[in-house]
Amino acid sequence: MDNYSQVGNQEIAAVDELYQDYLRDPESIDESWRHFFKGFELARKNYQSKSEFSGSDIDKEFAILNLIHGYRQRGHLFTKTNPVRARRKYKPTLDIENFGLEKSDLEKVFQAGNSIGIGPAKLKDIVAHLEATYCNSIGVEYMYIRHPEIVDWMQHKMESSKNSQPFTDEKRKHIFYHLKVAVGFESYIHKKFVGQKRFSLEGAESLIPALDAVIEHGADLGISEFVVGMAHRGRLNVLSNIMKKPYQNIFKEFYGTEYEEDIMMGDVKYHLGFENIIQTDAGKDVKLSLVPNPSHLETVAALVQGMSRSRIDELYNRDYSKVAPIVIHGDAAIAAQGIVYEVTQMSQLKGYKTGGSIHLVINNQVGFTTNYLDARSSTYSTDVAKVTRSPVFHVNGDDVEALIYTIKLAMEYRQKFNSDVFIDILCYRKYGHNEGDEPRFTQPLLYKAIAKHKNPRDIYAEKLVALGIMTKEQVNEEVVAFDNYLDDMYHESEKIEKLKIKKFLVHEYEKYRKPGKIDFSQRIDTKVDLDTLHQLGEKLTTLPTDKVFFNKVNRIISDRKMMLSDNKLDWAMAELLAYASLLAEGHRVRLSGQDCERGTFAHRHAAFVVEDMDEKYFPLKNIAETQAPFHVYNSHLSEYGVMGFEYGYAMAQPNALTVWEAQFGDFTNVAQVIIDQYITSAEEKWGLMNNLALFLPHGYEGQGPEHSSARLERFLTLAANNNMQVIVPTTPDNLFHLLRRHIHWQTRMPLIVFTPKSLLRHPMVSCTLNDLAEGGFREIIDDVMVKPAQVRQVVFTAGRLYYDLVKKRNDVGDNTTAIVRIEQLYPLPTDQIDAVLDKYKKATRVIWAQDEPENMGAWPFLQRKLRHIQFELAARPESGTPAGGLMKQHNLRLEKIMNKIFGEEVLA
Repeated sequence: MDNYSQVGNQEIAAVDELYQDYLRDPESIDESWRHFFKGFELARKNYQSKSEFSGSDIDKEFAILNLIHGYRQRGHLFTKTNPVRARRKYKPTLDIENFGLEKSDLEKVFQAGNSIGIGPAKLKDIVAHLEATYCNSIGVEYMYIRHPEIVDWMQHKMESSKNSQPFTDEKRKHIFYHLKVAVGFESYIHKKFVGQKRFSLEGAESLIPALDAVIEHGADLGISEFVVGMAHRGRLNVLSNIMKKPYQNIFKEFYGTEYEEDIMMGDVKYHLGFENIIQTDAGKDVKLSLVPNPSHLETVAALVQGMSRSRIDELYNRDYSKVAPIVIHGDAAIAAQGIVYEVTQMSQLKGYKTGGSIHLVINNQVGFTTNYLDARSSTYSTDVAKVTRSPVFHVNGDDVEALIYTIKLAMEYRQKFNSDVFIDILCYRKYGHNEGDEPRFTQPLLYKAIAKHKNPRDIYAEKLVALGIMTKEQVNEEVVAFDNYLDDMYHESEKIEKLKIKKFLVHEYEKYRKPGKIDFSQRIDTKVDLDTLHQLGEKLTTLPTDKVFFNKVNRIISDRKMMLSDNKLDWAMAELLAYASLLAEGHRVRLSGQDCERGTFAHRHAAFVVEDMDEKYFPLKNIAETQAPFHVYNSHLSEYGVMGFEYGYAMAQPNALTVWEAQFGDFTNVAQVIIDQYITSAEEKWGLMNNLALFLPHGYEGQGPEHSSARLERFLTLAANNNMQVIVPTTPDNLFHLLRRHIHWQTRMPLIVFTPKSLLRHPMVSCTLNDLAEGGFREIIDDVMVKPAQVRQVVFTAGRLYYDLVKKRNDVGDNTTAIVRIEQLYPLPTDQIDAVLDKYKKATRVIWAQDEPENMGAWPFLQRKLRHIQFELAARPESGTPAGGLMKQHNLRLEKIMNKIFGEEVLA
């Protein structure tokens, strides 16, 4: 039970203070108060004597203002929004007695009516107006918004219309049509496919006419695209009746046995995505995209934001009014899932904002089997909206006209203020969590009420019959006709031989081949000629002369100029040249992560802050007049939400380089859902390609268990059917060619790069401009320091450990050990590995050396993939933690690895 203090003299005193401010300077107060006090003064001056206008009258005017404020602030607690439950009781109520008013005041005229737009009015009419506006089928939370112009706009919109709109007879028939198909579709499937899971929309079918209304109204307000994300509840209904996926295709998914050949594994029907161009009633073409989703509730919300922003950036020149995200939540999920908070927090951030999302909550008041009282501590499931002070509407799901009015108002709000708006649709779930569950085990009283409750179609049909718009016979005829039509579509489904999953983003990916058909041994031309590299290097090392930068910035630029003149480039310089070359060729580049501008280890410095100012200078934005856009953003402290955003962003722009960089590689732990459900599996499940690159700093340098390992073993365990690239580059030029290969080859697949930490400044880690102008990406880097005929043992390794091995080999004067780097661990270049071993015919010992414990790293994967090679292992002992906490332990374990390879007994 929420506790609210009684309304009293404190609020009246505040209003009186406003009145005094008005008398001193009318322009100093809000317009709504200014209008009220103007009317109040006019009324006061019209009275002939003080006795006719007592202090009591003034107090009551202020009391009514307080009452109006109470309705605006707390009216949502006293609404008729719940179709199947009695509402909890809140105190104090909005009864006039709680505001110092009496029943005898109801027939008196008060000037306070001016503040709600109805002019001087009797108190009973003021109360009736407020009740209709704030306590009927719609409850509103908005008074916490800090922008007076927004509050005024909302009050005017709602109070001038009593939070309702008139509908013509034709419009009402149109609404009935959408309820008919929504209810009829669910009813047909329930009878035709008995007991099969579908996560029905029953109880919330008013969502369908609401979505139709927001698309129609949004198009009238300038929207060209809607990007929609939702979990499984009601998804089939949205696919068929909003996205216009053919009914026969959905029916086939209930009993089909085989996919077309380009889908390997597929997915359940209520996870599939879809896109379509539909025509509105006004004849406007609107693109609808329903993003594929897993069963991890709310995950798809981050992708929707990323994809929307990507479209806004690429196609609409940052015009937020052209693309609108719609995210459909469940009440239990929006209240409990952490990613909701992460995505909400990014909604107004420069690098991630999308101009506002329409959030729709299918509030069926039961989370899985959990009662709503056990599903959250907050009053409402939507209370996360208050983080960004977004307005929230609570609407009775049985009142379809109220819902349509509300969603149209929400669309107008979004277009005007470019911020989020939430609509909490209070409804119910006719069956259990899925159609095989028995909800009465845990919710007997609720489901007793639901069993007797009419569906939204029948409720609305009764209204239309009562209004004389339709007859009962017409209603029944339409219901039966639609049922017969679905029967015809079922017979059409029987003619379909194999299940077809319609491609997502067809136009964007039409020129790319599926990864499974790519020959990864083919050479991609990633060279950049020397003249171009010098020109790009000059641009990267030139600061504008009209801006002042502090000394360390000037030193960084000076060092980079020296690298170019000495022809010895470090990691950062090669990385920046890779971006610059792609930008110059017309490929967009976007980097995002918690320390992305400078890099976690202060190596990148893609942005320089002007001294004593907030202004930043980005060399990569000043490469050429005709270059593609470059963006780099320091994200908020989120991995799950931001990685999902960047996956969605990359999905919509396959010709761009999109990078998410972890602050440390193990930060991916918090975003594992995105990795498991999208990055590694989306192509097999949904035929969805994506070229997002992850930069994961990885390396064992004695810094403890938390930030040593990016969990290479997890990615390699998930690697199959060319679903991603897993790369551990050890030279700057290999990173350069890798990034350029990623954009230039004719496929799109995620790129996982295990980037270095200490190697960023290691004296042995460098390259020349010639390395960038020649050659290409090397999956394996052979040892050029040994003579093959002298080699007696071959050590394969990956990453940072290579440089320790080389140092140790030099220290002991060994010339019989070849050290070979496998830079691309997946897809594994098996033929190249075999060719290397062929070269060292006299080698009697083959070793895999790794920094990670033997149960981690690449070893378990290589054991499985390279069974024909009799590897010995040099690694840290198996462990449940990635690394030790003490530097001495770290060094001792590293020494044991070295001794296994270069020990005296080995070299003897």
